[in-house]
Amino acid sequence: MTGKRPSASQIRTAVLTQPDQANFHGNVHGGNIMKWLDEAGGMAAMRHSGQLAVTVFLDSMTFEHPVSVGDILHFTATPTWVGRTSMEILIEVEKENPFTGQRVVTNKAYAVYVAVDGKGNTVKVPELLLQTAAEQAHFDAAEARRAYRLSLRHKLDDSQQNESSD
Repeated sequence: MTGKRPSASQIRTAVLTQPDQANFHGNVHGGNIMKWLDEAGGMAAMRHSGQLAVTVFLDSMTFEHPVSVGDILHFTATPTWVGRTSMEILIEVEKENPFTGQRVVTNKAYAVYVAVDGKGNTVKVPELLLQTAAEQAHFDAAEARRAYRLSLRHKLDDSQQNESSD
């Protein structure tokens, strides 16, 4: 299995926001943005793995700027870390005023996807070929996030076991 560079698996997509996606203030619902963000991340995970990919974790996401009806949302999803069957994808969101071209970052999140076959069984994914200092820094930071996620999972597992034994 040949490894891939982060740029080879990167996805760039865009959405023109519509009135039916907004609240009474004319701002796009955060849930719509989260859905599009997850779709972009999933496409990058599928492109990297060459397999179906399912979301297993989405880090917290803040909404730095409101998105108005008529803004173009740009999603860039790039692998930052790859394990045996899982991949961390950085998804960045920018809104663009289509008339002025002005862009501003509105959201950023890290999501973890697992590659699966047609029966839902996990499958091995290609390694991530890092060639720049920035790619290595993203990978190293992702290792720390992974360790933190695993510690949260163990705490949750311990808490659930304690509740079931009460």
